[in-house]
Amino acid sequence: MDETIILKRFADIDLNDTFFDSLKKDYPGFEVWFEKKSKDNSKAYVQYTNNCLQAFLYLKNESGEELTDVTPARPACNRMKVGTFKIDAHNTKLGERFVKKIMDAALYMKADEIYVTIFPKHDGLIRILQRYGFNEEGKKGEELVLIKDMKVLTGDILKDYPLLKTTGKRKFLLSIYPVYHTKMFPDSILQNEENQKYELIKDVSYTNSIHKIYLCFMPDTAQLQRGELIAIYRTKDDKGSARYRSVITSVCQIEEVKTNKDFANVEDFLAYTNYYSIFNPDELRQWYQQKNCYVLKMTYNIALTKRVTNGYMVDELKMTPDYWGFFQLTDEQFDAILKKGEVDESIIIN
Repeated sequence: MDETIILKRFADIDLNDTFFDSLKKDYPGFEVWFEKKSKDNSKAYVQYTNNCLQAFLYLKNESGEELTDVTPARPACNRMKVGTFKIDAHNTKLGERFVKKIMDAALYMKADEIYVTIFPKHDGLIRILQRYGFNEEGKKGEELVLIKDMKVLTGDILKDYPLLKTTGKRKFLLSIYPVYHTKMFPDSILQNEENQKYELIKDVSYTNSIHKIYLCFMPDTAQLQRGELIAIYRTKDDKGSARYRSVITSVCQIEEVKTNKDFANVEDFLAYTNYYSIFNPDELRQWYQQKNCYVLKMTYNIALTKRVTNGYMVDELKMTPDYWGFFQLTDEQFDAILKKGEVDESIIIN
């Protein structure tokens, strides 16, 4: 069962698929538009399950254009349009994955704002978009106009996603073994020292989600508070020394921390962890039975463009912790990691 989101040419997508019936009904001229996009070699993000089309997303760069077909009109800016967005059924997790795709693409094109027009009847999709910071800002005929401002923070870490505020927050390093890291952070897989930026907007695994659940036995993680920042440290593999193969790859933001004692029973634990964890239910039951199991729920905000090596951390940032599993970083160390990692400056809003 292939559930990877792929970028596919319109010309290679079957317009006669029943998936498109509702779009044809809602938008007179949809078929003409689709054929036009097929001829100009346009592409859309799609996702199939058992060869059945489940989701479709078309993004368009409308930078420098005044938005005049909505009320009220909006001035020109670096703007990305979510041209067509449909997900079959009420698949919240799939919806979140596509929202991540939208955000990644918006960062890649350095958009000031993202907008989508959507009929009010699509309340499930509207709720997902609103959860991640899209607000109703106008109308286009019978459709609502939802806007995501990529330059302003609200203070709500989900509505602000993927943007971050770094000032006034504690920062930590969290180690993850390679076998778990590859599954949790598929767009941060260590290929080499340099990673082409366009690679970061590819979808390479079903685990490429906004939220992450990490399980560990490190009691110091209990101190973590909502909004605090985590530098994800992939420990070395068998291909070389830690100096070169242990690297910081990503930055996450803490949503909440729980222990297995916070759940009434194993079923509650499974309901909470199974949605975003890399472990299967049987493995999660084993975690639940362990003493002092800590459950970290995080948002996955940044995949570093350039990996920051253990050698750089030791030599340049003077890191000499007693235990590399989990420890607090200074503001200066964290800022240096972001700079060395060539993090897109537009993600950080202080």
